[in-house]
Amino acid sequence: METALYLPIKRFLETAGYSVKGEIQGCDIVALSDGEPPLVVICELKLSFNLELVLQAVDRAAASDEVWLAARVSAKGKDRESDRRFRDLCRRLGFGMLSVSDNDHVDIIVSPASPMPRRNLRKRSRLVAEHKRRKGDPTSGGGSRMPIMTAYRQQALACAQALQHGQLRPRDLRPIAPDAAKILLNNVYGWFERIDRGLYALTASGAEALKRWPPHPTGQNGKEPSDPG
Repeated sequence: METALYLPIKRFLETAGYSVKGEIQGCDIVALSDGEPPLVVICELKLSFNLELVLQAVDRAAASDEVWLAARVSAKGKDRESDRRFRDLCRRLGFGMLSVSDNDHVDIIVSPASPMPRRNLRKRSRLVAEHKRRKGDPTSGGGSRMPIMTAYRQQALACAQALQHGQLRPRDLRPIAPDAAKILLNNVYGWFERIDRGLYALTASGAEALKRWPPHPTGQNGKEPSDPG
């Protein structure tokens, strides 16, 4: 699966000085440089280089400064990574190519020719905001079947963890979840119950969620349609 490529690429980008997280706003990998504004690097993962990977990169280009395509190198090294036309296409589009070997060694096949123009500042800002709000790196890039541990879900779980000890008000939860008032009011996941004006309790669904996602959740992939985060 593509998730097997995530850690080698993450290490590669971190060695280059980036902060790397997976599955941000539909992107397999988003890496940010230090400084304000940060340099935004997006990397899309596939088991092999193909047209779909290029099309994904085209879609991501408007929100980033640099786009990389990463794939497992073929056993004989004679797939698209050795196709001059495919490499030239990536060069013309300004995309970089990274190959991952069976022992997880990462090589640069094509370097990005130049930083991509910033054409969609709103989409770019959403990437940066989610990256910075998400605690740790709970989701490995490249997957799509399980719920993503978004920053919103992390805050909702923090509220649930606090409420398992008794009823609380949004202001009580604000230190651990800045968006607590909105999360409790909207109750997207059905984890919370309004007991009185401004007073909430945990539901049975919320208690089940805490069993599914312990205090330090590991990577989950995919996204529920109702998940705002």
